[in-house]
Amino acid sequence: MQGKDTGEPDRTVTAHGLLLEAEHAFLRAEFRLVRPLLQRFQNEFGTSSDTDDTLMRHAVLRAALAARAGNWPEAARWCPDRDDLGWADTDIVHSLAVSALRRLSEEGRHTEASTAALAIVLWAHLLDEEDLSDFHGLLSERRDTPVPEELWEEARRHLHGRIADLLHALDVRAGRDALAAWRTAWEAERDDPGPVVVPSDADPDGLIPLGRAAGHLVRHGRHIDLLDAAAARRPGTGAWTVDSPDHHACADALAQALAGRGRDRVRAGEWTSALSDFSRAAWLGRSLGAEEEQAVQRAAASVGRTRTGRGNSPVTRIQGLDLAHALLPQATLLAAELTAELVRQGRRVFKSDPAQSRRRFARALEVTPGDPDARSGLDDHLRADLDRGDKLRVDDVQGLLERDPECVPARKWLGDHYAELAMTATPAPDDTRTTLERRVELLSMAVDMADPARNSQVREQLDTAVLLLAEHLEATASPSDVIDLFLRDLLRTGVSARFDQTVESAYVNRARERERAGDPGGARRDSACAARIGAGLPAQGLLFGPSPGPHAPGPGRGRDDTGQEALF
Repeated sequence: MQGKDTGEPDRTVTAHGLLLEAEHAFLRAEFRLVRPLLQRFQNEFGTSSDTDDTLMRHAVLRAALAARAGNWPEAARWCPDRDDLGWADTDIVHSLAVSALRRLSEEGRHTEASTAALAIVLWAHLLDEEDLSDFHGLLSERRDTPVPEELWEEARRHLHGRIADLLHALDVRAGRDALAAWRTAWEAERDDPGPVVVPSDADPDGLIPLGRAAGHLVRHGRHIDLLDAAAARRPGTGAWTVDSPDHHACADALAQALAGRGRDRVRAGEWTSALSDFSRAAWLGRSLGAEEEQAVQRAAASVGRTRTGRGNSPVTRIQGLDLAHALLPQATLLAAELTAELVRQGRRVFKSDPAQSRRRFARALEVTPGDPDARSGLDDHLRADLDRGDKLRVDDVQGLLERDPECVPARKWLGDHYAELAMTATPAPDDTRTTLERRVELLSMAVDMADPARNSQVREQLDTAVLLLAEHLEATASPSDVIDLFLRDLLRTGVSARFDQTVESAYVNRARERERAGDPGGARRDSACAARIGAGLPAQGLLFGPSPGPHAPGPGRGRDDTGQEALF
């Protein structure tokens, strides 16, 4: 790219030539010449060019002029990315970099994020290990003698350290944590060119994306700094909530940091804290590796215990084993140890803290379903509740009775419970039959469960309920419904004359129905049953074999009468 020189008719100028003159003028401190040259460059060639080196050299010069005028945000805006700085003149880059550091070191400049971004990018470029800008050559030229390689490496490391110390001091003064620290941005820029960005108004200290900052801290073993920053940003929780942008940006790095601290704490014998760290890492999505699983096993073996046995903490041990079991659910020995410890502590506080004891036994059953010791512990609590008359759940008492059929208090409680339910059942306005059947069912269960002292009373209640149901069925249902109720053997013949009459009538009516339907055999059988009931048939237990009841046979019939089978 070239243009006509306005001063000499035969002389042409190029964009490269104008920039070269401007660079020389800047380095000679002839700043009054630099701006006109750049203005002429812009007038004749615009701000675009067909070569990258021209664009970059122009941008760096504009940044240098802005910095000299104290307009550091403008300087940061003009400064190219680190990847493009190789096209710029090294002398100009060095001058701008030195000015930026001097600016930051001035009193009260610890909040100038744009200047910090400029200094970090420029110095990371100059001190790059591959020396892409030939900064080494520039120093040799200025010294007028080569710089020995070993001296160069030492000086470069020294300058790295000085810049890091300055940025760290500014971070401390401004109260920035490791995730927002300029020192972190400086270190990350050296390792991974490009993460440093010009700060925005929304995030004035955001020299580096949060996720990259977190990843850098973990890769360089600074997991404690990362965790401290995370805890400080969310006091009281130690981490971000799952749905926050911070969590999504840092979750992986935080999980790595927690796992790293967990390994450190296992080595230090801090078992509970280590297990908490591993648990938190797993919550953040980290799958434990073989080394971390071994660390969890080691922590679980010792948590809550001391070498001498003095000061052992059962509560701490249970909590630690619970965390370890959640991390390694496939470890059967770990589950067994947790179950045993829960049972031991459940027994230990059985009387002093029944509520905690129950929780221990219940948790043991969750860890090892069907564990007999845990089940026994809960059953003992149920027996104690029955003895005290505490309020209980029906399912619990039924379960106890299934496991211990000889438990008299459980049988008594269930009998009383069923009887109470039966007597308090309220008839439904649209189906009184369902209520009556439910009452009969409950009372029949109560008879089976009731203790001898109440059995006769409950038996009377059942007899009454069966009679009421029979009368209701007689009025609203078919004869077969009455007969089916009779065959359930809930109320024996000879106990209630009204019931016997109801059943007899049902057999008579069904016999007529069968006769009309062309079933003479069925009609004869029903008529025979009606006749025997009407003649004073003994307890209908004889319908199914010898009577087990105390009732005497009907008048004129001996005990060995086997004619009852005629009912069928």
